[in-house]
Amino acid sequence: MMPHMLTRSLDRAATIFVLIVAACGILIPLSNLLLPAGSALQVPTYLVALWGKYVCYAILALSIDLIWGYCGILSLGHGAFFALGGYAMGMYLMRQIGTRGVYGNPILPDFMVFLNYSKLPWYWHGFDMFWFAALMVLVVPGLLAFCFGWLAFRSRVTGVYLSIITQAMTYALLLAFFRNDFGFGGNNGLTDFKDILGFNVQAEGTRAALFALSCVALILAFLICRAVVSSKLGKVLIAIRDAESRTRFLGYRVESYKLFVFTLSACMAGVAGALYVPQVGIINPSEFAPGNSIEAVIWVAVGGRGTLAGAALGAVVVNYAKTFFTSGVLAPYWLFMLGALFVLVTLLLPKGIIGTFNTRWDQLSTKTPNAESAAREDGVTEPKMAE
Repeated sequence: MMPHMLTRSLDRAATIFVLIVAACGILIPLSNLLLPAGSALQVPTYLVALWGKYVCYAILALSIDLIWGYCGILSLGHGAFFALGGYAMGMYLMRQIGTRGVYGNPILPDFMVFLNYSKLPWYWHGFDMFWFAALMVLVVPGLLAFCFGWLAFRSRVTGVYLSIITQAMTYALLLAFFRNDFGFGGNNGLTDFKDILGFNVQAEGTRAALFALSCVALILAFLICRAVVSSKLGKVLIAIRDAESRTRFLGYRVESYKLFVFTLSACMAGVAGALYVPQVGIINPSEFAPGNSIEAVIWVAVGGRGTLAGAALGAVVVNYAKTFFTSGVLAPYWLFMLGALFVLVTLLLPKGIIGTFNTRWDQLSTKTPNAESAAREDGVTEPKMAE
């Protein structure tokens, strides 16, 4: 039933997106592992990790587009759910270090030994098992989103007020995780990872596998979002976005719909953070910075709000531009360039890259045939030049 629901929601554009991501998930790892170094077609390991990071950002952008593009919930704190998923995976990776740490303690991570912890905090128990960490990747962001959403939506907080509250939430978490006594490494965060499921995280094969897994996660997240927005639930979400009061008067429990999609979106962001950490090699409180959440919203706006594929494209395009421009003389001006990009897209491409393309394509594909058929029905033809 579920696979049928996922595949039924695909149109031509969605199928093309899935095929492109699947091709990248297969060809890039194979190119990295099978082709000799120095070959023109060989993808270096550092690029595999870099593009893997972009794919994780694309999953985060999808989660934001689901709530903003289709339900009208503008969250400026989704970076918090991304970071919580990353910390859950980072805790598992830290527990895998064992006696190979600097201090050689088989139980306590190095930063706890340095800070004179006498025993492992209770909330670290269980993270030595991968299945428990994977469960927490979903449960922790999802539970926070559920509690926050239940309070906010029940109080009918909407619009800019909701955006400000989400930003305050992520800033509060930023301050909390900066504390050394909070048990998460303080300012330095969690790093120096060794293994994941027994495989060296620095090995080429592991990085290739993580990239392929990230592509699979992106495809699954996209299919889930497509299944949601193309169903009756999706139509209710769009109605809430366009006219929340009217939807409420029709008898729909708007709070329940918003709470469901907000929680689902937070779980997707948590998965993105969990895949991000082993590929980058570190997770620290800077991931909670409100600026990161605002930047993720810009990705969605650039790619095309309410298009899903456009959100993923915007994440890749903006982050590739960030990597390109921050490595040269323009590095000090990157934030100004990012702001200018957002302004230009808002003015020139208000529907984003994909949204504008879809609009122009629809106009070109329907304008000429309709005009010709109408002329034939009325018996009117274009005047011909005299010979």
